[in-house]
Amino acid sequence: MQILGLVAIGIAAGVGAGMFGIGGGLIIVPALVLFYRLSQHAAVGTSLGAILLPVGALGAWVYYRNGNLNVRYSLLIAAGLLIGGFLGAKLVQPVSDLTLRRLFGAFLLLVSVKMMLGK
Repeated sequence: MQILGLVAIGIAAGVGAGMFGIGGGLIIVPALVLFYRLSQHAAVGTSLGAILLPVGALGAWVYYRNGNLNVRYSLLIAAGLLIGGFLGAKLVQPVSDLTLRRLFGAFLLLVSVKMMLGK
């Protein structure tokens, strides 16, 4: 059952990524913390490992073929992600799991409020 659950999380995150550009942070991390009892740190690391290639490769190809991918912007953002992902991972290691979980929850709450109330 654990294998099927993990694959189901991946499918849900893939659908979310393909439809909305979300997945790792909004689906995989909470699912790993809530259902698999991973620490917040382990969930983030596992999510990063999972999304390295599969989400971007085929999803981006579909958007590209339909004229909905700005390659230049993607490459520049990818460069920032490369640097930012490394810096973020280094910065968060000394933070306690509880603090990280609370910060993540606050971030999700702020994004939710902005999305619901914004134009």
